[in-house]
Amino acid sequence: MTNYHCDYDPPLSGVNVLDLSTGPMLEVGRLLADLGAVCTRADVRGINDDRDGRAGSRLDHLAELINRHGIAEVEVDRGSDEGVAEWDALLANADILIESTRPGSEAAAVLNVAALRARLPQLVVLSISDFGATTSYREWQATTPVLHALTSELSRSGIPGRDPLIPPGELPYNVAAAQAAMSVIAVYLHSLRSVQGEHIDFSILDGAMQSLDPPFGIASSASAGIPLTQLPRERPEERHRYPIIPCADGYVRICVLAKRQWRGLWKWMGSPAEFADPKYDTTLERRANPKLIPAINRFMVDKTRAELERQGQRHGVPTAAVLSLDEVLESDHLAARGFLREVELAPDVVAPAPNGLLEIDGHRASLSVATPSTTPAPQSAPILGRRARTRGDLPLEGIKVLDLGVIVVGGDSARLFGDLGAEVIKIENSSFPDGLRVAFSGPMVQGFAAGHRNKRSFGVDLRQPEGVSLVKQLVADADVVLANFKPGVLDSLGLEEATLRGLNPGLVLVESSAFGPTGPWAERLGYGPLVRAAAGLTDRWIYPDEPGTFSDAITTYPDHVAARIGVLGALALLIRRERTGTGGSASVAQFEVMLSHMAAQIAATALERRGQSFGEVPEHDAPWGVFETAGDDDWVAITVRNDAEWCALCQTIDRADLLVLPELATRDGRDRNRIAVDAAIREWTSRRSAAEAMTILQESGIPAGKMLRAADVPEWSYYTERGVLRRERYPFGQEPYLMENTQIAGSGVADPPFNRAPLLGEHTREIALEELRLGPAEVDDLFDRRVLEAAPNQWLALLHEGRADAADNVSAT
Repeated sequence: MTNYHCDYDPPLSGVNVLDLSTGPMLEVGRLLADLGAVCTRADVRGINDDRDGRAGSRLDHLAELINRHGIAEVEVDRGSDEGVAEWDALLANADILIESTRPGSEAAAVLNVAALRARLPQLVVLSISDFGATTSYREWQATTPVLHALTSELSRSGIPGRDPLIPPGELPYNVAAAQAAMSVIAVYLHSLRSVQGEHIDFSILDGAMQSLDPPFGIASSASAGIPLTQLPRERPEERHRYPIIPCADGYVRICVLAKRQWRGLWKWMGSPAEFADPKYDTTLERRANPKLIPAINRFMVDKTRAELERQGQRHGVPTAAVLSLDEVLESDHLAARGFLREVELAPDVVAPAPNGLLEIDGHRASLSVATPSTTPAPQSAPILGRRARTRGDLPLEGIKVLDLGVIVVGGDSARLFGDLGAEVIKIENSSFPDGLRVAFSGPMVQGFAAGHRNKRSFGVDLRQPEGVSLVKQLVADADVVLANFKPGVLDSLGLEEATLRGLNPGLVLVESSAFGPTGPWAERLGYGPLVRAAAGLTDRWIYPDEPGTFSDAITTYPDHVAARIGVLGALALLIRRERTGTGGSASVAQFEVMLSHMAAQIAATALERRGQSFGEVPEHDAPWGVFETAGDDDWVAITVRNDAEWCALCQTIDRADLLVLPELATRDGRDRNRIAVDAAIREWTSRRSAAEAMTILQESGIPAGKMLRAADVPEWSYYTERGVLRRERYPFGQEPYLMENTQIAGSGVADPPFNRAPLLGEHTREIALEELRLGPAEVDDLFDRRVLEAAPNQWLALLHEGRADAADNVSAT
């Protein structure tokens, strides 16, 4: 039996998942299994023969073992009658099928998804491939460096003037797996209402671009609030944005964004007269002064990391030590949270592995042994079926969401619901505005527009009891409440979980925080850069063998992927509600999301500490890196994964002489002679453009990708063919904003609606009248007493000039 607490009901209990996938995207099945799905990993002759060609390093093997641990596995040979019967039984029992055959391959033809869906129309199929199956790029191949290059993340990693730096780990696959898991559960929930399955054509590149650090998403670090047409082409020097300061025993990182945080830092430093001018209250003014960072350095240099963390928190200055992964693993917070547990990954190989990524109803959502729950899954959605629907192509239509979230995680979570058809009401107030509203001047900026479209805004003062009472009335008719405040804030507002669930037993509450709701670090001020520092990622995001070359300054990771994990938890709980009639809660810690993406490295570190080795295969074949090409700071990522690709590479670059060198005939040899291999590649790339090098190599079956900058993304034909971006005109912008478009690529799933992001309080009156059913006089009184708030008249006037709606909204294609 599954080792769950007796009062814990895993939300996906009884949902049957048949997983035929291979490689790093096995993490999709892991996420579903940890939420209680009955996951079966099948190795089917003729289908799973279609591998990605990886030789498999120690970290590759550890990641696969972690993702497969506790999941039932079967081998099926369809060459016999017994094998055919077993295969048919697996399919007949499946609610969700996950597969990763290459588009156009023999394995894809053997699987024949179209025939399967005709035979099993309620089956939800998630087809995973590097570039999707619907474009001229469907036969191209990806690796981690290639994905970083083509998402534009690579252009923001590294120190200007040096080679772009490939971030550590397998982040593109990790975040894409979260997007895929969220997508398939959204479609599965939809199938319970429509009694009709769906085929999702999932591109790993799309998932990585949208979920790691989207160049056109909410609060994109790619643009830093500047229109992409005005961005300089050179890679930005932005290490001052979230400065890392040397101190007595290492480094700390500070995030000084708000005026009150700067004032706290200034007082902490002894109120130096040099920076007393009120102009330093603005972020731009502080960054423009070349003397400020050196002054902070001098102030902090003789203090320890622990001292600076304590003092920073006391002065309201978000501060975090830059920890090594070893230090993270020894931290009291990690121990208190119970995020890791010892697992026998293979005979005599015991190492720590994530103990579930979400907390559901206060319990770790984790599959701890191989036998999952046999609780029947819901067969339909009668509770959601009571909600009115006007169309059938948006999976979450009819779901009502209250969005109390702020900045990136909060905004993106609710935006994903809205893009997929849910009704979303953003709860906000000008006294404590969403940080994205005040980041720059004017009524609307691209970051806020991207993160808050398909929502309505309800302006209400939660400091007043009447304001809280009005929100409680909205809660009574909601399906989901989303929040990402510091732990305890909802309680202080009188909106604690017990109260909300008392008002609405079917409510699903999702809370996201930096370090989780419990543990010694729970009360810390937390932003993504601080979480990266505290989780050991910043310390690893450096040039090889060059301590201190920190290069993660301008990425919004893990905000976007944490949002998807939260939405996944919410959708799983909505599915459970169809079975039980009651809601539940999910909690996401960004710290743990990040650590889950370092799971293989954590296991390897623990094994090394214990004197155990686990495989001697080099982590990467050669070449495996970024190479400069002809042009102005243009680069191409080039990788090989095996001997066959090495042979193809040598033939493609006209270096057959390398094939006769015995020292380069194996992965081990190429790794030992990496400098010579890289020099040969560099000589070839230096005579070609990045686009030319990429195309030539991909056509030879070698994973390669041009380093795209943010402004290049909408111009590349792959993204236009996939339809992942579109233009949206706003009444407050001088030009249309580029936005994400397709969220789930499936024939029965529509693109997101064209409902622009609201002004603060723009819909307060209509929500009060229509949703709360208050009388006009009562609403006017609430406005007069500032319990309710409407959008400023001068901004509303712009909306009534006939420029409010995006009449000329068109896809970027």
